[in-house]
Amino acid sequence: MHKSHVREPRVHLVKRDGLPWWKAWLIRIVAVVLALIVCGIITLLVTGKNPISVYATMVDGCFGTARRTWNLFQNLAILLCISLAVTPAFRMRFWNTGAEGQVLMGCLATAACMILLGGRLSQGALFAVMIVTSIVTSAIWAVIPAIFRAKWNTNETLFTLMMNYIAIQIVSYFTYVWSVPKGSGQIGLINSATQAGWMPSIGGHDYLINIIIVAVLTVVIYIYLRNTKHGYEISVVGESQSTARYIGISVPKVIIRTLLLSGAICGIAGLLIVSGTDHTLTRSMVGGRGFTAIMVSWMAKFNPMSMVLTSFIIVFLQKGASEISTIYGLNSSFSDILTGIIIFFIIGCEFFINYRIRINAKGEKE
Repeated sequence: MHKSHVREPRVHLVKRDGLPWWKAWLIRIVAVVLALIVCGIITLLVTGKNPISVYATMVDGCFGTARRTWNLFQNLAILLCISLAVTPAFRMRFWNTGAEGQVLMGCLATAACMILLGGRLSQGALFAVMIVTSIVTSAIWAVIPAIFRAKWNTNETLFTLMMNYIAIQIVSYFTYVWSVPKGSGQIGLINSATQAGWMPSIGGHDYLINIIIVAVLTVVIYIYLRNTKHGYEISVVGESQSTARYIGISVPKVIIRTLLLSGAICGIAGLLIVSGTDHTLTRSMVGGRGFTAIMVSWMAKFNPMSMVLTSFIIVFLQKGASEISTIYGLNSSFSDILTGIIIFFIIGCEFFINYRIRINAKGEKE
C-alpha cells in the first residue's frame, strides 16, 4: 500500500468570523500611518521637501483660518449628503453609480426655480418650490433605472452610469440657454443682486445651514435603516431576494421605494450645492463627488454615522493635498498622487479586516 502525499499551499487566506470594532479601527489607523510614511518618502525623493512640513501644510490648508475650516466642513457636508443618498441602495445590493447625475438634476431643478421664479415669488414660497422641485426631479431620475431593474432585471450599474452622461448634456444645454451674456456658456451668480433663492446665513456663517441640514439628515437615515420596517426590508432584500419573497416582502416595491429615497436625498444635495454654496449652474459642479460617495459609503460599511469620519478623511486629504500644490508650486497631479496613495492604503486595509493570513509550517501532509 503506497502512501499518498497531498500538497497543501503554504499560505491560506481565511475569512474572519468577526473582528472587534476597536481592532478594525486599529488596523485602519496603522494603514493611515503607513500611508503617510510612504507619502513622506516619495515627497522627499521627488521634491526634496521635508515631509513633516508638507503634512503641516496639509493641516494648515484645512484649518489654517476660519474660512478654510468652514469650507472644509461645507465640503464634508455635501460629500456626506451624497454618501447618505447611495447608502440605502447599496445596502439593498442595488449598485447605484448614478448619484453624480441625480445630484446634477437636483442642481438643475434648483437653478431653474431661482432663474425663472426669483423675484416673482416671496423668499419662503420660492424655497418651498425649490425644495419640492429638486427632490422630485432627482427622485424621478433615480427611479427610472429602478423600474427597469424591478420589472425586467436590467443591469442597474450600467443603466445608472449612462444616465450620468445624459444629465450632464441636459445641464450643458440649459447652461447655454440661460447663459449671461447670451451664448457665453456661463450663467454666473444667479440673482446676485436680490439673492433670491440663496440659503440664509446663520450667525454670519454662510455654510452653517448646510451643515445643520446634513447633520439632521444623517441621524434620520441612521434611524431609518436600523430601526424601521423599511430599513429591515432593505437589509433582507440585500441579503437574499428569495428569502425576502418567501417572507412576503415585495422586492420590486422595495427597490423602487428605496431608489426614490436615494434620488430624493440627491435632490437635497443639489439644492444645497446651488442654493447654499455655488449660486450658479455648471455641468461640472458636482465634481465627481457622486463617485467619491460610493467609496465613502463602502469604507463605512454602509453605516451613516461612520460615514461622518470617512467623509472627513477624504475631504481633509483633498483639501490638504491641494494646499500642498499651491504652497510648494507643485503640479496638481502630485497632490492627486499623495491622495491616491493614502486612499489605496485605507481601502487595502479592509482586506486585513475581513481576512487573515495563515501560514502552514509544512507544505505537505501525509
